[in-house]
Amino acid sequence: MKGPGVATGRSGSIGNVFFIEDDFWPLNTALYVKDFHGNDPRFVYYLLHYVDLGRFSSGAGVPTLNRNDVHSERYWIPSNIEEQQRIVAVLDEAFDGLARARAHAEANLQSAQSLFDAFVASQFEALHGEASTEVMTVKDLALPKRGSIRTGPFGSQLLHSEFVDEGIAVLGIDNAVSNRFKWGKSRFITTEKYDQLHRYTVNPGDVIITIMGTCGRCAVVPDDIPVAINTKHLCCISLDQTKCLPGYLHRYFLSSPKARAYLSTQASGSVMDGLNMGIIKGMPVEVPSIILQSSIVEKTMEFEAAAGAIKSKYEAKLQDIGDLRQSLLQKAFAGELI
Repeated sequence: MKGPGVATGRSGSIGNVFFIEDDFWPLNTALYVKDFHGNDPRFVYYLLHYVDLGRFSSGAGVPTLNRNDVHSERYWIPSNIEEQQRIVAVLDEAFDGLARARAHAEANLQSAQSLFDAFVASQFEALHGEASTEVMTVKDLALPKRGSIRTGPFGSQLLHSEFVDEGIAVLGIDNAVSNRFKWGKSRFITTEKYDQLHRYTVNPGDVIITIMGTCGRCAVVPDDIPVAINTKHLCCISLDQTKCLPGYLHRYFLSSPKARAYLSTQASGSVMDGLNMGIIKGMPVEVPSIILQSSIVEKTMEFEAAAGAIKSKYEAKLQDIGDLRQSLLQKAFAGELI
């Protein structure tokens, strides 16, 4: 196709609109404007942003955009090409400024995360010269009883059809995916089923690690957890807390340079596609005194709260930028842009 052109995704990524200056070759997963009917191409580009093509998405599996659903939409636009170009000039200047503001906010957001990561890593690097530090495996740190490191029920032990609307909670990936415990999708089993699966009970203070799907996420089970079990997607660790605090292992697993190096080597790269219970059991952990562990956890939580406040500030700015962008488009196509 001869440029300039305007294109959007037809399948998969729906709602993003692209302006192409040069000649281009659209794939069958794209929709593109063949005839601008004398309108300014960049004006049409902004118009399609305003239309919000994402709301026409359909399809239960892969999102799909049917062009016939969009063709029936009607909008008032200036017929004067010079007026269209005036609007484009105003929007170009405004959106360039918003893009710079977004890039600045995103850079500051990343800096806050990097600063937090560096601080936590430094806490573990400082252990190298600490006299009380021992190197132990996760297996050594677990309670000395059978099942202290476990996954959930496999295969026919727990079928999806056995989930009910209320009863004993079942924890899965969604409860740990954000690296902190959160209640996610509601899954329950009956008390009768729990009697069969009670050996998979999750206890307050257990450390859970995702080993299927999104691997390598980690959280600590809160003290107020009701009776619950975990699915096969989680490795659940009941620690001997006279040796290792749950909060310490949680943060060590996520942030220690030595832990990350071990997991990257053992578990098929940074995405940890091959993470399993054996690898977790064998992970070496630098274990200082309980007092020092507690101090590291406390400092980390304080720093995380401060970094979180900064991140929230810039996330709010990004939201404001997005809102302002949409507001400008609304004004432009309501004839209110001066």
